[in-house]
Amino acid sequence: TILMKDEEGEAKAKIFFVAYEKLDVEDVDKRPITFAFNGGPGSSSVWLHLGILGPKRVLLDDDGKAMAPPFSLVDNESSVLDKTDLVFIDPVSTGYSRPAKGEDPKQFHGVQEDVQSVGDFIRLYTTREGRWSSPKFLAGESYGTTRASALSGYLQDRHGMYLNGIVLVSAVLDFQTIRFTVGNDLPYVLFFPSYTATAWYHKKLPEDLQSMDLEDLMKESREYAQGPYATALLMGDRLSGEEYAGHVRQIARLTGLSEYYVERSNLRIQIFQFTKELLRDEKRTVGRFDSRIKGIDREAVGDSPDYDPSYAAVQGPYTGCLNDYVRKDLNFKTDLPYEILTGRVHPWNYEDYENRYVNVGDTLQEAISKNPYLKVFVANGYYDLATPFLATEYTFAHLGLDASLRGNVSMGYYEAGHMMYTHKESLEKLGEDLDTFYDQTLQLVVGE
Repeated sequence: TILMKDEEGEAKAKIFFVAYEKLDVEDVDKRPITFAFNGGPGSSSVWLHLGILGPKRVLLDDDGKAMAPPFSLVDNESSVLDKTDLVFIDPVSTGYSRPAKGEDPKQFHGVQEDVQSVGDFIRLYTTREGRWSSPKFLAGESYGTTRASALSGYLQDRHGMYLNGIVLVSAVLDFQTIRFTVGNDLPYVLFFPSYTATAWYHKKLPEDLQSMDLEDLMKESREYAQGPYATALLMGDRLSGEEYAGHVRQIARLTGLSEYYVERSNLRIQIFQFTKELLRDEKRTVGRFDSRIKGIDREAVGDSPDYDPSYAAVQGPYTGCLNDYVRKDLNFKTDLPYEILTGRVHPWNYEDYENRYVNVGDTLQEAISKNPYLKVFVANGYYDLATPFLATEYTFAHLGLDASLRGNVSMGYYEAGHMMYTHKESLEKLGEDLDTFYDQTLQLVVGE
């Protein structure tokens, strides 16, 4: 842990981290360092740590489903440790990180508060370890992509720390793209192709669509969602009866839902309605983090699932393996519970975004504009119903980057969910894509 203090020397928090550094390095200035964290808010860094980036990974079956407990770790052939040193950060109140005695935890639980505490940790670690001249990267997942994008600006403006690259896994920079609030039609459009992908996976589409390659099908679903469907939602009650009926048929065709259900939904299917409805006839639900995973609810009635089966599939394995690993392999002893994904951080402070949606896209755009060598890689899961891929595409298409800088952003797509690395084939592909990203980004570093 690192004890974080204010400028008067008063203890504020203990932040737990796990660092991996290559020891036989002649010139540490040429060795990259990556600071990684997950999201939530309230999540520890266990997912990126023991899922894709670190030297060990949780053993699941090839589809990403848990095996019988107890659970175990195996060597991670897809780790990026051959490319970069790694520092996994648990923000205050997650993992083993805690506020100092007498300190109010609320001072760390908010968009800006979180960026400041994590950013100040990165500065302090970089200073103590003598890494100011090393190429520097951030890696975030889910809300961690919100944090990473905000940090790109905070580190530049507050500490003068310029980054080489940012890895965004299952990105959400603009919360309007995922919030199903009254009057906000955007998520219905942006979730739509992910609904199609899910229905295709579970074989709920008409035969002609079911026989298509997934990427070709995604192209067709994107075109309908961003064209006729978006226009229909924009029209609202001005649609004629004939037009409405036509969209009912097309939505049902591309989502696997019945025309009866779609007609009564006002053409708008919210995420939890979809995860409950798609396999209702089988008395099954589908996951939010990974819609390939099926769940069993107490009852088949209702309009939302009892739980997320895709989170249940990974919670136990990752929790058990982390607790064993830090004690037996890393020799870190504590009686504290490791907060994998905690509600202690709520209510999260969104004060700076009152009466509007959180959007850190402008921060990332400005960071890239100020530092045109900053590269971004975004990993997307086709079966991610938490941060759907079309929402990410929309966000980056509206980032406002100058045409000369749009090539700084690259994307990868995987036939898996939010934590796409739990799927063996996607793990291997993501590992290869990350290797390429680091190699290409580091080619810009003088002397590399």
